[in-house]
Amino acid sequence: MMMKGEMWSNLGSTMAAIMFMYAMFRQYLPPQLQDYIFRYSKKLSNFMYPYIHVTFDEFTGERMKRSEAFSAIQNYLSGKSSAFAKRLKADVVKDSQSLVLSMDYGEEITDEFEGVKVWWAARRNTPKTQQFSFYPSSDEKRYYVLKFHKRDREFITGTYLIHVLKQGKAIAADNRQRKLYSNNPGQSWSGYRSTKWSHVVFEHPATFDTLGMDAKKKEEIKKDLIKFSKGKEYYAKIGKAWKRGYLLYGPPGTGKSTMIAAMANFLNYDIYDLELTTVKNNIELRRLLIETSNKSIIVIEDIDCSLDLTGQREKQKKKDENEEEMDPISKKAKEEEKKDSEVTLSGLLNFIDGLWSACGGERIIVFTTNHVEKLDPALIRRGRMDKHIEMSYCRLEAFKVLAKNYLDIDWHPLFGEISRLLEETDMTPADVAENLMLKSDDDEEDETCLKNLIEALKDAKEEARKKAEEEARLKAEKEEKGKEQAETEEKEKEQSVREDVKEDAIAAKEVKENGVIH
Repeated sequence: MMMKGEMWSNLGSTMAAIMFMYAMFRQYLPPQLQDYIFRYSKKLSNFMYPYIHVTFDEFTGERMKRSEAFSAIQNYLSGKSSAFAKRLKADVVKDSQSLVLSMDYGEEITDEFEGVKVWWAARRNTPKTQQFSFYPSSDEKRYYVLKFHKRDREFITGTYLIHVLKQGKAIAADNRQRKLYSNNPGQSWSGYRSTKWSHVVFEHPATFDTLGMDAKKKEEIKKDLIKFSKGKEYYAKIGKAWKRGYLLYGPPGTGKSTMIAAMANFLNYDIYDLELTTVKNNIELRRLLIETSNKSIIVIEDIDCSLDLTGQREKQKKKDENEEEMDPISKKAKEEEKKDSEVTLSGLLNFIDGLWSACGGERIIVFTTNHVEKLDPALIRRGRMDKHIEMSYCRLEAFKVLAKNYLDIDWHPLFGEISRLLEETDMTPADVAENLMLKSDDDEEDETCLKNLIEALKDAKEEARKKAEEEARLKAEKEEKGKEQAETEEKEKEQSVREDVKEDAIAAKEVKENGVIH
């Protein structure tokens, strides 16, 4: 006990002596000499210190894009962390069936590869104003630090780091879980942390096998997707960004959203559901694009309804004239509406295939619309929307797929009548599927569903007939009214001509009799 007390006493005396000498050094030595001593003492310490430090930041390019190296290192260290780190962070993956562990910030673990030992540490720098916050700051800096002996520099910077990146990417592929992202409205854009998108796990079960569509058309789309996903070298060869545009158009209920889900499941891509009405301007739109990952599908549903982008250039002059005629209250309301989103057609076109669209690769951009004729031709031309897919009404081939999905049957005597009615009636796959939904476990339920579908098709056919008759009647009435109006206008014109001729005759008679023109 006395020895420990003496040791602490000696340590205290030593510290006091060091502090005294440092105070004398700062007080009596000239500043130039102090700088000289500090500089060369630092060089001496660096010479004596045998280790090299490499920092891997979470964000690159002025913190605009998340570093792939950071993600790969995080995945690579997950196994080491679970074995050696004292403080861990856990994340659920693969349908909540497994956990991925990573070391918490402030921890350090040791790794050894081919007899060479290195040390990894997780660090983060938080602004002072956020020191006691439970939530991460937009200016928070997170990074990994790799420490190794300088004699192993060549081995570490070459072989070891390549090994880490390959292993990290392989682990990410094994643990990959598809996500559905949506852009966050009202976020602060002063920082560049990845807060522009929020996500949930994407668990939509749709596949091409369950999609109610013609088999040949599905195969064509699948081949196109496979060719795209394997086309990195081809796109580089022809000098185009590795992306592809799909336009899905057709009436509501024809399966456009289901097609997107099937595409994501087929390629194992994430989905970014972009809501344009919450995007403030073109700059924010560009930042959203930068934050999307590779192997993703960027979706803008109902593009004709998202913003006023339909025929925008042709309408601009007319809109300006209309605004000049508005009363002050209406004009102010219109200006407030404009402030909500200033995204322009030009900004959206640049988003699709401008220079910034090449920041990243293996992206698919999908537009959906119920009214393709309303879209600006520049928005959907080939090169932007490379493949146009019409999602049409249900026919026999699509019905067979739905019957197999919902009723687990390949054939039934009622298929013939259903096929005839489907050719004569426009019914969406969604409406067909609703009639095929089983209501009970009864063995006769299959036939009941088919009969219900037949009745629904007959009702739809009758309703379409009545609608067509009503439209024909209205058209005939309109034509009749137009004809009557034309006849009335013609009679009025003839009457006017007769009156003009009569007045001219009277005037001529007066001139002849009196020689005076009134």
